[in-house]
Amino acid sequence: MATTFMDFEKPLEALYEQLDKLKEVGEQGEVDVTMMVRELEQKIASKKSEIYANLTGWQRVQLSRHPERPYTLFYLNTICKKFIELHGDRYAGDDKAIVGGLADLDGQTVMVIGHQKGTNTKMRQYRNFGMANPEGYRKALRLMKMAERFGFPVVTLIDTPGAFPGLEAEQRGQAEAIARNLFEMAQLKVPIICYIIGEGASGGALGIGLGDKVFMLEHTWYSVISPENCSTILWRSWEFKEQAAEALRLDADSMLSFGLIDGIVEEPIGGAHNAPETMAITLKAHILKELSKLVGQDPEERIMTRIRKYEQMGRYDHFTPELLAKDQEKGSKKTKK
Repeated sequence: MATTFMDFEKPLEALYEQLDKLKEVGEQGEVDVTMMVRELEQKIASKKSEIYANLTGWQRVQLSRHPERPYTLFYLNTICKKFIELHGDRYAGDDKAIVGGLADLDGQTVMVIGHQKGTNTKMRQYRNFGMANPEGYRKALRLMKMAERFGFPVVTLIDTPGAFPGLEAEQRGQAEAIARNLFEMAQLKVPIICYIIGEGASGGALGIGLGDKVFMLEHTWYSVISPENCSTILWRSWEFKEQAAEALRLDADSMLSFGLIDGIVEEPIGGAHNAPETMAITLKAHILKELSKLVGQDPEERIMTRIRKYEQMGRYDHFTPELLAKDQEKGSKKTKK
């Protein structure tokens, strides 16, 4: 059970406090509180179902940022029989915001790459809050190319508020590094499966997020911009972040309906942070199931299927010269009026 509660979880916090006090009375005294504990636990379960069945976009964003939410290294240490971390981009350095290496998933060797946030203040600074520099994306690409050379599938775990926007990152080619990853991932011969396990913001997520299959955990978000930054641009204030979150339609259900992801991985009730080991087992089973579908495919066919998948995303209008002339004519008539 999580020890930190979000604002919308305050009713649950009060119930858990009552439950702890009731159990303490039972332990210290000679009073049988079994029935009362059972009733209170049922009330907690009912309240949980009520709260998490009606989450707003902003509340899902809050859950994705929960300080006790499991990160990439937790999953790797929990579900892998063995994990060997590999470091450096062989060019500038080793970005701590992105971790990667070879992992053993029940006998299946995979290259796992993911964003890593810190579990406390010092570690968050060390990991740059999960915001990667160009060397992080170049390290990720180096590991993907290594996986391709040896025929290992690639699994990416995405959890970032965005690529690092600092001056130094731009000077070292942040945009080029992300663009290069997209270009290379589109043509990678081995299977690529991507999971958004927390925040999936903008190019920072896309830099390791182009795959044959892309999935989101239930209480995560995926968008070109965060609600706070969207609010700042449109309203010159962070105060409208909740309204921005709803307008962005950044939740997993919306992303699935838009055809931008391939599925949703269900989380334990209350979020992954409430039962991280259970979430890890669920994620492992999902990875192995999806890999079994992709491993046997012909590499060239897999690449073409991947490219077609992204070609079909979005909507656009194709203007012929005749339609363009009519459109310009309509515009000129409006101007005269």
